[in-house]
Amino acid sequence: MLRIVVAKPGLDGHDRGAKVVARALRDAGHEVIYTGLHQTPEQIVETAIQEDADLVGLSVLSGAHMTLFRKIIDLLAERDASDIVVFGGGIVPEEDVAPLQEIGVAKIFTPGATTGEITGWVAEHFSEEKTSS
Repeated sequence: MLRIVVAKPGLDGHDRGAKVVARALRDAGHEVIYTGLHQTPEQIVETAIQEDADLVGLSVLSGAHMTLFRKIIDLLAERDASDIVVFGGGIVPEEDVAPLQEIGVAKIFTPGATTGEITGWVAEHFSEEKTSS
């Protein structure tokens, strides 16, 4: 079973999508820790480390995705926790996906992605290595 922190960084006050994704990941058999609204990158990284998370999923609708994802990737590196995989989604323009992946974001789900796509990606890329260890 994977431990996944789902977080809403920044000032964005809409978390329905994050809650839907958190529930889908939980229903897929993962342990999910949802941090709630208005989390700072520092709070998210602290939660991920404290909870021994395998992945951190960020929901960003505010337009600050480039800054927020980079800060979280940098903070994880500073805390020697770069093994925690960062993925996310929300309102992220297609042209920003490649630059985010270049800084270390594993996957970005753009608007319209289904919960099945998200849980399928997690299962395909992470579940086997966890269940065999």
